[in-house]
Amino acid sequence: MTDLTHLSIADALAKLRAKSISAVELTQAYLSRIEQLEPKISAYITVTAERALKDAEAADQARASGDERPLLGVPMAIKDVLSTTGVETTCGSKILRGYVPVYSATAVQRLEAAGMIMLGKANMDEFAMGSSTENSAFQITHNPWDTDRVPGGSSGGSAAAVAARMAAGALGTDTGGSVRAPAAFCGVVGLKPSYGRVSRYGLVAFGSSLDCIGPMARTVEDVASILQVMAGYDPLDSTSMNLDVPDYHAALEGGVKELRIGVPREYFIDGVQPELQAAVQAAIQQFKSLGAEIVEITLPHTDYSLPVYYIIAPAEASANLARYDGIRFGPKIDKNDMWETYKATRGQGFGPEVKRRIMLGTYALSAGYYDAYYGKAQQVRTLIKQDFENAFETVDVIAAPVTPRTAFKIGENVNDPLQMYLEDVFTLPASLAGVPSLSLPCGRDQNGLPIGLQLIGRAFSEDVILRAAHTYEQSTEWHTALPAL
Repeated sequence: MTDLTHLSIADALAKLRAKSISAVELTQAYLSRIEQLEPKISAYITVTAERALKDAEAADQARASGDERPLLGVPMAIKDVLSTTGVETTCGSKILRGYVPVYSATAVQRLEAAGMIMLGKANMDEFAMGSSTENSAFQITHNPWDTDRVPGGSSGGSAAAVAARMAAGALGTDTGGSVRAPAAFCGVVGLKPSYGRVSRYGLVAFGSSLDCIGPMARTVEDVASILQVMAGYDPLDSTSMNLDVPDYHAALEGGVKELRIGVPREYFIDGVQPELQAAVQAAIQQFKSLGAEIVEITLPHTDYSLPVYYIIAPAEASANLARYDGIRFGPKIDKNDMWETYKATRGQGFGPEVKRRIMLGTYALSAGYYDAYYGKAQQVRTLIKQDFENAFETVDVIAAPVTPRTAFKIGENVNDPLQMYLEDVFTLPASLAGVPSLSLPCGRDQNGLPIGLQLIGRAFSEDVILRAAHTYEQSTEWHTALPAL
């Protein structure tokens, strides 16, 4: 019998609906794969095998009664920053070890209502702060294409699980590139939706004006299926936009003929890995051969994205993480007075990267510095957003690299925070502007490591970038390659 973990979500659903396989068989195949590979990959913090099999049995019974929900029987991984009823949610941090939510994030609720089966909680950089998944308090996740290399971060566990066929799909979160960069490093498809398209309710906050929940899978069609279920207004999230959700499946068809694709000169610069730049340029030429019009554009404030992000995101993190004081959340270490208790609790609970960002953010928000740093950063953020608005007056989609290079070795950047931050230089602008952005495979480097292509759209035009991505994907073979594990 064919290994069921080779099936895309679309193919698995077709077989489930035809009753040629069962949800229990499919789930067991993924659980067996997890048992086999987890010691090598370390993609999961928690595996919920018993719950998954119970839910799979329920899915088979529901289908036998005529139920055909859109994700009925599909096994997925959930990043451990999303609250899950009755399942420990740690955010990759010791300070939340033992925390079991009494509710699930809206995105998770909607997936489960659609029939998704949760295989477990995926590993991540602590509180989603990192670009390599080396900052988890529990383990380092390994890239399935080369286990000596990182899978990207902070959603590295989610990306590695999908790439290694330890999940049919996964949820990650993207604050400055944390869905797109791991997707690129691991050779899968990852989408950061427009800010406000998917509810953030139940997502443990890092940077509240930036955080987005995004789907990851092996094909664009599968990503569209997950987004279709998650997207839409949620009254529990004040930043959720009350807009109609397009039919993303219908949007996949139609091709790219006459689509105008912008190529920003600021993203093709010295320092980008030559093979990576060549692969992205080849992908752009492939779009041209498919009928798209290629237009050179400029996004003049791109260079400011890195400093702007590393003022705004740590500032918001500083405010959001204040709750982990041992009184509201987190273990309490009693000392002689309140301030000593706070100091002891946080000193024991947070890892070095989280402490670094809290200190940066607290400084940027402190008296006498707020206007000079945080206020100014917000002003420049507006200019970055305007760059995209201006560009989308002449183009429909922007094509660019996802990262400056392919997956780097574990430990290579661990003592160089600035170099680590530079890994996000091409993903930060779309995050600051709140526009949707997708990563999909477009090549391999000389070491066989995946290369990602980034497609960026105007706000709430996920349907357009999904169509462009699907058209490109169907004209190439990059998405069919699997790591040799």
